[in-house]
Parts: sequence; structure tokens; C-alpha cells
Amino acid sequence: MAVSPDVFPPRKRRQPAPPPSFCSSDKKLLLQSLLLVSQEICSLRPLGSLLKRNTSSIIRKSRLLSIVFEELLRLTVFPPAALVCLEELYILLTRIKALVEDSTSTINDDDDDDDDHHHHDNNIPASSSSSSKMWLLLQHESISNSFHDLNLDLFTILDIFPAQELDLCQDVRELLALLTKHCFAENERAYPADSPDALLRIQLLDMLDSIHREIIPDPSHLAHIFRSLGLADSTSCRDEIESLQRQHHLLQLQADRAKSAADITALIGLVRYAKCVLYGASATPGRSPRATPPSHDDLNIPPDFRCPISLDLMRDPVVVSTGQTYDRTSIVAWIESGHNTCPKTGQSLAHADVIPNRALQNLIAAWCREQRIPFLPTGANPNESSSSSSCGGAPAALNKTALEATKMTVTFLLSELTASQEAEMANRVVHELRVLAKADSDSRACIAEAGALPLLLKFLGSEQSSLQVNAVTTILNLSILEANKTRIMETEGVLNGVIEVLRSGATWEAKGNAAATIFSLTGVHAYRKRLGRKARVVKALVDLARDGPGGCKRDAMVAILNLAWDREAVGKLIEARVVDMVREVMGELPEEAVTVLEAVVRRGGLTAVAAAYHVVEQLAGVLREGSDTARESAAATLANMCRKGGSEMVGALAAVAGVERVIWEVMGMGTGRGRRKAATLLRILRRWAAGLDEADETSSTSYSAVNISPSSSTRGIVLPG
Repeated sequence: MAVSPDVFPPRKRRQPAPPPSFCSSDKKLLLQSLLLVSQEICSLRPLGSLLKRNTSSIIRKSRLLSIVFEELLRLTVFPPAALVCLEELYILLTRIKALVEDSTSTINDDDDDDDDHHHHDNNIPASSSSSSKMWLLLQHESISNSFHDLNLDLFTILDIFPAQELDLCQDVRELLALLTKHCFAENERAYPADSPDALLRIQLLDMLDSIHREIIPDPSHLAHIFRSLGLADSTSCRDEIESLQRQHHLLQLQADRAKSAADITALIGLVRYAKCVLYGASATPGRSPRATPPSHDDLNIPPDFRCPISLDLMRDPVVVSTGQTYDRTSIVAWIESGHNTCPKTGQSLAHADVIPNRALQNLIAAWCREQRIPFLPTGANPNESSSSSSCGGAPAALNKTALEATKMTVTFLLSELTASQEAEMANRVVHELRVLAKADSDSRACIAEAGALPLLLKFLGSEQSSLQVNAVTTILNLSILEANKTRIMETEGVLNGVIEVLRSGATWEAKGNAAATIFSLTGVHAYRKRLGRKARVVKALVDLARDGPGGCKRDAMVAILNLAWDREAVGKLIEARVVDMVREVMGELPEEAVTVLEAVVRRGGLTAVAAAYHVVEQLAGVLREGSDTARESAAATLANMCRKGGSEMVGALAAVAGVERVIWEVMGMGTGRGRRKAATLLRILRRWAAGLDEADETSSTSYSAVNISPSSSTRGIVLPG
């Protein structure tokens, strides 16, 4: 079978705390401990749905036992046999408490998080509204058996408890007899093989096995299982997927449960398929995330926690030879695509080795815990982009059932998209593809291989804005996969369609996601050169960076930065007045603006320096008040501008009030590269102030050369030092 009934053993239980060491004089302490633990069990909420009978029964028994313990506290004389039974009972109750708590955490990962993400009725226990019903069904037999074993132990202790030797009132004696009778009765029905829950579990396992063997499930059987579990509409299916993803994340963090975590992907694939087949493509929610590169403005991620390449939260920060830190996935992809320079500084990498930044990773993990964001280090899910961290997971490629379910879902959605005649229906289907393309690499591969790109192309020019947004964002999500970059570039009309959305999209969101797609495509060197030659791409990115809202500006800026590492593209950027744009956005996005300007000046020669002349004062302002990263780029940019621009450029910098003091501050407290560039700047200013012959020579030749045509030499005049 695709998912064997035996792959869902009971969750590894926490070992209960060892019982206190009681002696004959500690009878009161023992009874107080028993009363306390029984009351703690009573305070727990019964689990919903499938385990409600088990948990309600054990909580009810604990409540009755607490009455017995209160009566026993009034006694002073206990036979030795009674004390032995009470000590065993204490151990048993701590095991019961641990089982209920572990079962609760198995299906309710975090009640506080659920309150944030599920606006359910406060009268409904979180366990019933937020748990994964499918996971609970597959776990049901093992958890029920655990409850049965504990009930059997409880019956054994109560059966031999010498109540007749104790001075108990008649009511308590009858209560103990009733408890013993109930425990005995429940021993006969642990988990009947013919119970509705057991039969439903077998049906679910059989369906997963059929999908594994590439057999499309019978819709009527599918509907029976889902409706029996209360998954009767798109919303409940979406909640079930989220619950499975949270459980998946928890199991991923347990090395001994990796197999179970991988098998949950099969359940997620099944629910996605059933959601589309049984209830149709769901309506587009107000916010539907894209896969990359996310802005995460709503999370307010500290700048130092973002990868400079993807702008997303770093999961596995590593340091390269230049001292800059990147997320491992991003920098490795950058190096493997043929680059030998640091993306942020443009410096040549002395070697391709990377060093884990454990201190920063610990800080990020601590911040994620404070923000209630799941933090799954790189390696747990190599198929996911960093932005899909919310769900975590094992590689879906390792699970054939999940892969086949994804293929079936894609086939169904594309057939629906081909047959759809109305824009609203097409929008729902494209939105489902958008969400699926965000999930993992297997989904992205399946969607592209099934021929989705030509179908999506016709919606890029849709007059319905939400349909256009969904189409371009689906293409963005698909572009994360390296093979899909080639498909997007080579499928006739798709690239031009994305460019047109970038230039004249119906909404800022559509334009921003088109810019993010361009950024994704520029990760391939050949495509970066090809896109950098297109004046309409460059101009559209510059216009978006200048005029768009915050998230769109950032999307455009990172795409421009990627293009700016190619000298041929820099000429197009200068023609598109990129320096003027940088001046306008520097106050809003100082780090991105200064980094773009640094790249343009480094590769644009004298023409870029001439265009950047009036930005010197703004760069000095960033040098004074910017972040460490921004100050580093500002110092490097000013050093390049002064070297290439000559005495008049140096004079413009020297005219900024207090600039030397600011440079001294960077030399003392900046990053390693920032300190070096600041020292270079100070040396240039000192030589200029001293009126050295070399500076005078530079003054007479270099800045006049700034006004020569772009076709002239771009070496510039380098000041001494």
C-alpha cells in the first residue's frame, strides 16, 4: 500500500516526570499529589471528533477519582497495600495526563496560533476546529489503543485497591465500585475492527494506495470519506490542508518521525485534489501569497535577517569570502549559475566556500519564535522556496502518492481551464493553480510540464484585474524552478506577455509580480543579458521603482540590481534615467537604492558618474544615518565616484558639512568592507585638500572627461592610493 497502516505509530510520548519518593510518613503528600494531578487532567479539554469518547471518558474518571482523593485526605490510617496502590495510581495518572497532552499537541499544534488564523466560534473547542481530521483518523487506532491500555491498568489498580480496609463513607465506596465497573466495561471495546471509524480509516488508506498506483479515485467514494470527516466545502478543505501542514512541520523537527512527516504530504495532495474535484475551484481570497520574492512587509522582518538576493527571511545564513551573509540556497544557486562575484558588493570571490553563520541563525530562530513564525532550517525541505516556510515539509518527490495526487489535480484544473467560458470561472481555476504553484517544486514541475504556460498566456492581457494578477503570479511561482525559467523564456509569447504586464498591468500588484518574475528569470546569466538588452524592460522597471508603492518598488529594484551587474544593461539603465530614479527613492529604500547606484557606477564608467554627480549629498546622508549595509554601499559608491569623477566630484563631497566626521564613524564602527571604503574616501579627501600634484592633474582632466560621449573610454582617472 502507498501508506501502510503501520507507518502511523503513536506519537513518541514525552516521558512523565518520575514520581516523588514517598515514605510511610508522606501519606498526606502522596494524596495531595494525586489530587493535584487528577485536577490537572480534569482541566484538560476533551479532544474533538474521533477521540472525543476516549478523552471524555478518561477526564470523567479523573474527576471522580479527585472526589475519592479528597475523602482519603481525611483519613489517617492506611494499610500498606493501599499505599502501594496509591503510588501506582500516581504513576498511572501522570501517564494519562501526558497522553492527553501529547494527543492534544498531535492534532492541535498551537492553540494560540489557531486563534490567529482560524476565526472560529469561541464556544467550540480549538481541538475540534483546528485539528487535522485525516491525520487524526490515521492515528486513531494507535492512540485509542494507548487509552485502552491505560484504562486496563486503571481497572487493575482499582480492582485490587483495599477499599474495604479503609474507613470510607458509603458514597465513596459505591463511587469506587462504579469506577471499577466502568473501566472493566470499556476494556471490551478498545478499537473494534468493524467500527465506523476503523472502516473509514481502511477506505482512506485504500484510496491513498489507489492514487499511488495512478488510479483516479471514484468521486463518490471520495465524497463519502470527506463528508464523513466533516470536510464538506472548500473552506473546510483549505483549513484541513493548513492543519496538515502544521503537523507536517512538527514531525519534520523529529528525526525519528521523518517517514510519517513524508507520508503527510500524501494526505495534503489528496485533500488538494478532492477540494478541486468535489467542490470546484474556490473563490479568490483577499490575499493570496506568491512564492517568491516576497516583500513580507506585514511581518516587518529586520533588514539583517533578509537575504540580500531573495530579500526573504534567511533560514540558513552563510558567509562568503567577502564577508557578506546570504541564505545558503540563494548564494549556492548564484555561484552554480556561473557567477564568481559577490552579489552585494560586486567583488570577486576568492573561493566558492561558504561558512555557516550560526550566531545569526540562532538570532533569526529566536525572532521567529517571538513572532510565532515556523522556523525550519534549510535542509528539512529542499524543494521549498524560503517563502514557503509557513508550511515546512519533506521533499514531495520522495512520496509517489503525493506526486500522483498533484498530477491528478493539475490535469483536472487544466481541463477545467480549457473548458471554462466565463472569466470568473477561469479566475477561480487560475487562482487554484497559483496556490498549487506556491506549494513545492514538484507542483511547479507538474504544472509546467502539463502545458499550463500557453493557457496562462491568454489571461495576462485580461481586462479582469484579479485574473491578470493570478495569471502573472502563477508564472512567477513557476519561475522558481530552474527548468521552468527555460520554459517561460522559450514558450512563444509568455515573456512578452509578462513584459506587457510590467509596462501596463491593470494593478500595481500585477506590475510588481511581473517585476518579480523578471528578477527570477535574471538568475540565469544568459537570460539576464537577454533581458538587459530590452529597453522596454529596463524602462518599465525604472518607472515602477520610481512610481510604484513600497512592495512594487522593492521588486523592481532587485530586478534592476540583477540587470546592473551586466555592463551592456547598465547603458540601457542610464538611458532610462536610473540615477534620477535612485535619487527619488533613496529616502524610502536607502539600502536598495544605494546598492543599485553602486552597481551602476561600478559598471557604467564616466557616463554614470556624470549622471550621479548631484546625488553625492544624498549618499553622504546615507553614510551618516543609514544601516550598516547601506553605509557600506554608500562608502563604496562614493569612493568609485571620486576616483572616476576627479577633483570636482571630490570637492562636491568635501563640501558636505561634517562629512569627515561621518567617515571616521564608519571607519570605527562599520562593516569590514565599509571600514576599508571609508578609509579610501578619507585618503582621497585628504589628498584633495592638500592640493597634491596628482589631484591637480586629475582636476584638469578627469571631470571634463565626464561629459564625453558614452562611447568614449570608461576607465576614468584613478587618484593615488
